[in-house]
Amino acid sequence: MRSLLPSLPPAERRVAQRVIDDPEGVANSTITELAHQCGTSETTVIRFCRAIGFTGYPELRLTLATEAGRAQSATGGRVIGSDISPDDSLEQIVEKVTFADARAVEETAAQLDIKVLEQVVDAVVAASRVDVYGVGASAFVALDFQQKLHRIGRHCSAWSDAHIMLTSAAVLNPGDVAMGISHTGATVETIDALGVAKGRGVRTVAVTNFPKSPIAEVADLVLTTAARETTFRSGATASRLAQLTVIDCIFVGVAQRTYGTTRKALEATFEAVRSRTVRPDRRRR
Repeated sequence: MRSLLPSLPPAERRVAQRVIDDPEGVANSTITELAHQCGTSETTVIRFCRAIGFTGYPELRLTLATEAGRAQSATGGRVIGSDISPDDSLEQIVEKVTFADARAVEETAAQLDIKVLEQVVDAVVAASRVDVYGVGASAFVALDFQQKLHRIGRHCSAWSDAHIMLTSAAVLNPGDVAMGISHTGATVETIDALGVAKGRGVRTVAVTNFPKSPIAEVADLVLTTAARETTFRSGATASRLAQLTVIDCIFVGVAQRTYGTTRKALEATFEAVRSRTVRPDRRRR
């Protein structure tokens, strides 16, 4: 629901926001009451339900009630929000941040499209070169993917500079893979680089929180995360963890498909850096 929020019409967006803000209240409301609270019609509520994959309002209410009960059970009956208030203690801040981070990973895994993930793994395994684009916090995720693939002997480059992203995309060839990482799916630099790659016949992949965002229009394959935006943009940390979850799934899928060569590469790279760690006998001195 959060991921579809920006793409919904204004009236349906009000209904979605109401559900996000007070899922238990909506679960206990009739369709007439919800429509009145959102300043819209019952028909709009029904359209909204169908837009997010439900047959109607009764199914939405039942799902919300079930999820509310599950969430309370997981937190021992305590209500833990994501937003940080000025009066929160440091203990409450830790609880809220870790709750948001854990939910981002859990919800990302729950909604990840396995069929699309499999196609992405297939494309990376077959690729002679993988270029990954991301700016801001997403750039660190791109670098993480580059490091992981390099460890198993696969050619991957991560770019965050707008000009280098474009020049990188301009020299890719069919058979290569270009991946764009953007939480909002609206980062111009990443979209443009992915668009150039697509124009060259390259398989393009997007990792984003919003499946109907602009980046999806230039991606052949879209993998979505499920991170919540919170106070102080701490959603940037939750979104990064959600993105890393997707990247880890791709990497492990690739490693599994190339099990023999991956094991050899990991052993070789481990041996290469083993001398760079402090030995136990030196620590005791």
